[in-house]
Amino acid sequence: MEKENCPCGSGRPYADCCGPYISGKSKPPTAEALMRARYTAYATKSIDYIVQTCLRDDEHGIDLEATKRWSENSTWLGLSILRTEKGGPSDDEGVVEFKATYIQGGLRENHHEKAAFVKKDGGWLFAEGEVIPETVVREGPKVGRNDPCPCGSGKKYKKCHGSGGDK
Repeated sequence: MEKENCPCGSGRPYADCCGPYISGKSKPPTAEALMRARYTAYATKSIDYIVQTCLRDDEHGIDLEATKRWSENSTWLGLSILRTEKGGPSDDEGVVEFKATYIQGGLRENHHEKAAFVKKDGGWLFAEGEVIPETVVREGPKVGRNDPCPCGSGKKYKKCHGSGGDK
């Protein structure tokens, strides 16, 4: 993995990008760099890094088992940074809006989130995230139950593919 491109999408080798952060050799200088490293940690199943870079308190703990399942049961396809707000080397807080694309259970998913980060003891931590729901857009016209089935069978949709079984 050292010479392969980093999963975060930077186009740089893992060893020169998120690798040093995940290994603990250095700290991400910005909130965006931490976001990219956390995505890479999910993609490389480096659960310890995800836990270590999460601001936790008694109210907002991390569900370790759910985090582990999500990481291990997904095929991570890419990260897109949509926008950043503050989060630079001299800031103490920042926001990164991103989309992480992955496949889980045979379905392609886009995880769209606005994530808040804080700097504590010279290092960035994930504070909280707001998941932004994706609107599903139909690609073609809606088929009514009494319309002809689009499969070409000549039957009404409700008597063909609209019946719950593929006939």
